[in-house]
Amino acid sequence: MPASNLRIAVGSDERTTLTDEVVGYLRRDGHKVDCFGALGDTDSNWPNVASEVARRVAAGDVDHGLLFCWTGTGVSIAANKVPGARAALCADAQTSLGARQWNDANILCMSLRLISFTVATEIIASWLDADVDESERENIETLKAMDSVRSR
Repeated sequence: MPASNLRIAVGSDERTTLTDEVVGYLRRDGHKVDCFGALGDTDSNWPNVASEVARRVAAGDVDHGLLFCWTGTGVSIAANKVPGARAALCADAQTSLGARQWNDANILCMSLRLISFTVATEIIASWLDADVDESERENIETLKAMDSVRSR
């Protein structure tokens, strides 16, 4: 059972049935959801949505970020431009589990075109259930150190 009472920033450049269902799912599970882009009252251009969610995650204002765009690729690229953001594009639960365990990814990106609500809930549950694999800590710290090089 995934952790509850987390604060999650959710953003998308387009509001769809899937995004509405995912926001409802997260809230029913007891999470505090902050919505951005087409889901809220902020700029809905996908680079700006991704940047806003990534900044909130990197600052520690939220526990996790969740981003959507048509393929999921654009928001993952844009989010990863923000130091401290580790966005992973996931299309299945095993990939999301690995992204959390081995990469300490803090932003989950999904495709609006490809993902059904059933698959999205499997991906999200796997993501929220996962803990970092401590045997990967050195690699994760190496990733984090790359942020300081990138931000100079």
